[in-house]
Amino acid sequence: MKSELFDKYNKEVVPAMKEKFGVKNVMALPRLEKIVINMGVGEAMSDLKILEVAANDLAAITGQKPSLRRSKKAISNFHLRIGAPVGCKVTLRRQRMYEFLERLINVVLPRIRDFNGISRKSFDREGHYSLGLQEQSIFPEIDPTRRDFRAQGMDITFVIKGGDPKKNLEFLGLMGMPFTK
Repeated sequence: MKSELFDKYNKEVVPAMKEKFGVKNVMALPRLEKIVINMGVGEAMSDLKILEVAANDLAAITGQKPSLRRSKKAISNFHLRIGAPVGCKVTLRRQRMYEFLERLINVVLPRIRDFNGISRKSFDREGHYSLGLQEQSIFPEIDPTRRDFRAQGMDITFVIKGGDPKKNLEFLGLMGMPFTK
């Protein structure tokens, strides 16, 4: 079962990018390699239950069990020890990646209050795009009325292979990403 966005990529986006960039080889075009979703939970140092709730929310959003992230350094000002749990992350590939991107574009981003599009300037040197969300309650899988709900932000990184930031901006735009004008 393939997602509609994957079909759109093959039938519409690839031919449009080949024509626009004058490229004959499909492998030279930008393509989505993976999506990494990260939740940093600083309060987890005092209460592990908070990290467990965040991990359950991330699992519900992505359909995949997150891996716990532990601190690599000890920072005494933050009462942080080496190996203390500080967050969780999920790496999506293949079908789950396209399903998540489709839900993000069509359902989640339009639910943001006063949404005018996402920034065009969040590309790094390699051409990967990062997006930050302030809370996970905009995902339909999360019930903000439950007792243990805690607003938690997340970072979403789109790892794009085979292009520079300008080509990758065009690629994400053709995929349906709602950028600001």
